[in-house]
Amino acid sequence: MKRYHRILLTGAAGRLGRELRKSLGTVAETVRITDCEAMEDLRPHEEAVVCDLGERQAILDLTRDVDAIVHFGGIACEGTFDAILRSNIIGSYNVYEGARQNGISRIVFASSVHAIGFWGLEDHIDADSPVRPDSLYGVAKTYVESLSRLYWDKFGIESLCLRIFSSFEEPADRRMLWSWLSYDDCADYVRQGLLAPRVGHTIAFGISKNAVRPVDNSKAGHIGWTPRDSSEPYRRAVENTCPPPDPNSVGARTLGGWFCELGHPDDTP
Repeated sequence: MKRYHRILLTGAAGRLGRELRKSLGTVAETVRITDCEAMEDLRPHEEAVVCDLGERQAILDLTRDVDAIVHFGGIACEGTFDAILRSNIIGSYNVYEGARQNGISRIVFASSVHAIGFWGLEDHIDADSPVRPDSLYGVAKTYVESLSRLYWDKFGIESLCLRIFSSFEEPADRRMLWSWLSYDDCADYVRQGLLAPRVGHTIAFGISKNAVRPVDNSKAGHIGWTPRDSSEPYRRAVENTCPPPDPNSVGARTLGGWFCELGHPDDTP
């Protein structure tokens, strides 16, 4: 018997959303998928709704008759303040309000390494370390982490805030030899966030079983997730094709990498 009758996946047309669609049917009879663009190739257990996260009433309607939410929607990189505000900040508020008003008790939220991007690799932070966003995108992630904390403390809505590092099909550069989160490990973490007996409010780090792991994920141990994949099989190919970075550069020293070197996105070129 599947745990949920219906779950909602936002950002379903995005890179990670498309990957999650492959597995969410294992935990729910129906998966309502949504994005701001039309989606094709629906599976029998899927229902698609085109929706703008910035439209509050539309999101209140979207979250009706839903048991849990996997919130991966919003701009997935750095952007202008106005764009980040509407999609990632207002949009996420609308999702949490939809959950509150419609009696949804659990959300898995795609947070990001960029919420703590200015910490150094050698700092070995854990979930209780202060946020240090490296971008407006990262600031939006810290906002939603705080919002989800409020909605747990005041309204009892559980949240797994999964700080995803670099989730791609395979590592593309030397940084990803430590920051890589495989698609399968990412999907498994999301499923565990939906299936764990208790989540409460949990900040978790999304990294596969790589040889170098610069953060302490022990405070998410109650979720019951164990990574299975590792970047080590890709190491030789990556090191042969990608020259070593300057070890003293900001991008090489920080968790956020090149995001820490970006200028303000609203500056006129």
